[in-house]
Amino acid sequence: MSQLLVGTVHGKSIVFDQPLPLPEGQSVEVIVRTPQSGRAPGEGILKSAGALASDFTEEDRRILDEIQRARHVPERSPVEP
Repeated sequence: MSQLLVGTVHGKSIVFDQPLPLPEGQSVEVIVRTPQSGRAPGEGILKSAGALASDFTEEDRRILDEIQRARHVPERSPVEP
């Protein structure tokens, strides 16, 4: 049986949020991993984009790409002799 459980460390013990469906005294193997984040991938950027994030269009993407390209264009013309 394999099951993902979430718990909290208290000294040498881990207290799981849900009861285990195992009998008292059952031997188990535990792999401990700390959660990276409570968010799904991409959720943070959507929240930081504000209330209009769901209204982002292909035209918005085109404009942002154009701005990005313009940032890499030299501002000065070359000096001619």
